[in-house]
Amino acid sequence: MAEYKVLLTTSGLGSRLGNLTKFTNKSLVRVGDKPAISHIIESYPQNIEFVVTLGHYGSHVKEYLTLAHPDKNIKFVEVENYMGEGSSLLHSISLCEEHLQCPFIFHACDTILPKNYIDEIDFDSNWSLGGHGDSSSYRTLNCINGEIKSINEKGELNFDYVYIGVSGFYDYRNFWETSKQILSKVKTSDLSDCHVIRNMTNFTVKEIDEWYDIGNIDSLKRTRNNIKGTVHVLDKEDENIFVFDDFVIKFFFNKKICSDRVARTKKLGGLVPKLIDSTENFYKYEFVKADLLADVVTTEKFSNLLTWANEKLWIEKEDDSFRENALSFYAEKTLKRISKFLDKYDLEDKSDIINSDTVPPLYDMISSIDFDNLIGSKPTGFHGDFILDNILSHEKEFTLIDWRQDFNGSIDAGDMHYDIAKLNHNLTLTHKVLSDGLFTIDSKSDNISCDVYIKKSNLDCKTKLKEFCLENNIPYDGIEILTSLIWINMAPLHEHPLDMFLYYFGKHNLFLNLYCK
Repeated sequence: MAEYKVLLTTSGLGSRLGNLTKFTNKSLVRVGDKPAISHIIESYPQNIEFVVTLGHYGSHVKEYLTLAHPDKNIKFVEVENYMGEGSSLLHSISLCEEHLQCPFIFHACDTILPKNYIDEIDFDSNWSLGGHGDSSSYRTLNCINGEIKSINEKGELNFDYVYIGVSGFYDYRNFWETSKQILSKVKTSDLSDCHVIRNMTNFTVKEIDEWYDIGNIDSLKRTRNNIKGTVHVLDKEDENIFVFDDFVIKFFFNKKICSDRVARTKKLGGLVPKLIDSTENFYKYEFVKADLLADVVTTEKFSNLLTWANEKLWIEKEDDSFRENALSFYAEKTLKRISKFLDKYDLEDKSDIINSDTVPPLYDMISSIDFDNLIGSKPTGFHGDFILDNILSHEKEFTLIDWRQDFNGSIDAGDMHYDIAKLNHNLTLTHKVLSDGLFTIDSKSDNISCDVYIKKSNLDCKTKLKEFCLENNIPYDGIEILTSLIWINMAPLHEHPLDMFLYYFGKHNLFLNLYCK
């Protein structure tokens, strides 16, 4: 195979993925344990040089690749006008000419190929990869004796292959010459590599049976069904987690959250993995080889966890603002989250019949809560998202992952009651239960119904948690109220139907804990 480089264009908006690209780049959408762009990079030989265009949240792409693939030879090309007048995929490609004065492969950032597939292609001619699929979503190829004769727009009914967005340009000089001619004559935003291929001769098709697309919501779902991850992660618009063999990378759109998370690695000391590196929006820490407690929990392991946390995590701290912070965190934050959810669906706060119980308006129930009695007696060290999915188990020792950045602004001290309530929440609603959809919600009828699958072992652990609270003078009724508030607070952060389930499930449980005990 001839020596070549790989061009990855990440400058586009990725608008077909909706809210998943609201706060980051399409190439960083998670597939399995990693972003799409890592799957692409890892499908090529180790020594290949990449040229990557940067536009929409380009800084995120650059930061991520610097942390995730420091051993790769990557040249970044800034695209200033990646949207609006004068923008197009072909325009972005054209800015890379000086770095691609050799045969190169154009690889769309939403197409994932099998690992090492490219190694099997003889790169001594111009070619495009053609697959099989629905022409409504893809441009298509018509071929004669393996040679591409036309590239059709989406929707063409008569075609031989769909074009999957990967082409090899052996005759790179012709590519650049043809690109310049097209860009000088045509000023539309839909110009792409396809327009160049149409005007080049001697282009063959390479048929491919296995490939994955993440370009829209439906194709992303299909791809995720084929490329499974090792951890259960719920999609969030403004944060993500990526897991590799030796390290983990966390992403936060909010730069302060990211910097506070990094700062808290020092506060939590040896309770969390070792920090390797960080940027404005990402941090990287060592992968700890251990069992996720969510996968191996027993009542014995759970009891060990509570003992360990009480001795090493929930250590008394000095914080004069503790009670003020806690009141704000529980009361004010909850009211804001309720308002956010109601605004999302243009709903009014009213009485609802939930699971055959008449439940008062949520604001009325919130006003009846004595928040002061929900707060722990003293400030302590805290995790902030203390759930089984964020705890690694080593016999009687544990390692904490995915810690919260602060407790209402404080990175030093929080409320152990909140950690306990998060644990209580997770014993009812595990990540796996939520990601696998093992819950029901019917909010269309007058009688709203909601339910969830709970393993018996988790119910046994809830009994242990209640016993721990009684032994340590922690009001379990207050923990149950905090747990209900956690579900309500989570609701506006997730997509339908999970958001609806969390809202009404939380509302119903708050009613039961306030009025039915």
